[in-house]
Amino acid sequence: MAVITEEKIRRFDRMVEKADKIVISAHVHADGDAVGSTSALFHYLTEIRGKSTSVVLADRDAGGSSFLIPEEDKPFFTFYWNNPGEAARVIAEASLIILLDCNSFTRTEDLGDFFKESYAPKVLIDHHLDPQEEEFDLIFSETETSSASELLFHILMALPDIAGDATRLPMQSGIALMTGMTTDTNNFSNSVYPSTLEMASILLAAGVDRDAILSDIYQNYRENRLRAMGFLLSKMTITPEGAAYMILTRKNMMTFDIAEGETEGFVNLPLAVRNVRMSVFMRQDNGFFRVSVRSKKGTSAQRFAATYFNGGGHEYAAGGRLYFSEDISSVKDVVSYLENSLNEFLHEA
Repeated sequence: MAVITEEKIRRFDRMVEKADKIVISAHVHADGDAVGSTSALFHYLTEIRGKSTSVVLADRDAGGSSFLIPEEDKPFFTFYWNNPGEAARVIAEASLIILLDCNSFTRTEDLGDFFKESYAPKVLIDHHLDPQEEEFDLIFSETETSSASELLFHILMALPDIAGDATRLPMQSGIALMTGMTTDTNNFSNSVYPSTLEMASILLAAGVDRDAILSDIYQNYRENRLRAMGFLLSKMTITPEGAAYMILTRKNMMTFDIAEGETEGFVNLPLAVRNVRMSVFMRQDNGFFRVSVRSKKGTSAQRFAATYFNGGGHEYAAGGRLYFSEDISSVKDVVSYLENSLNEFLHEA
């Protein structure tokens, strides 16, 4: 992987060695890749390097990846949403900051200003477009990789204390890396490269139990999630242009008692339909709708999200937001805005 040069690995190794207190973070509304990559790096830094390490995230982790933060690790994970003072203190004391799975500190939302104000050296490990280079002292950025977890895997394997031997990684790091990659590829259904399969093979050979991971990810949901999924599929709209969309309002979320993270993966479901080339899932939040977009080859989810939803991402997997007052006046306008956007975009495509 060209982005992982010997010089960068030496610099990263020296930065870790010099640091007394390391803080790791990732994007707001952390998904499986964000939690997987931060958890994997946390275990490497604490168990292999013996470093005092904390993970600071803006809010709760996605429900499907909560198994990556067992009870004994929870004291080292701080969430700004319920402990802002502690999050600010931990960041202020950091002598090295490492950001994973997002291209800018802005994507950490409430934490962003604390990170920017810190004088600690800053490292980025990410697979999204347009990294904000001015914010970081060292950058590992590669879009042609499945996930931040995969990119981190190759970095760790290149470090002198691992030296290409995955059995030297803490087992919990291997589990977290496999989890992050699996969720971000939707279980090998998108953004899979030769290096992705190589990573999976190496981790399996090192003893990572992929069957157990799949059980934790896909067979551990509450009944509420399936009820909500069935409701959304029954209301799904498929346009003549080949787009499918589903909208989850605050009222729907209350009806089904849907928690943060429990809608992860819903956007992928309509792509099972032969004629659907793009899927859009919208979930109402405070003052805006969260928008997830997935597409099949030949249709750009990234361009659609950037053009109409203040967002971006990867070619076939992207996201954004639709704001009240700025983009639409009220909830009742969301359908017309979405349908007009889809019609315009897909007729141009």
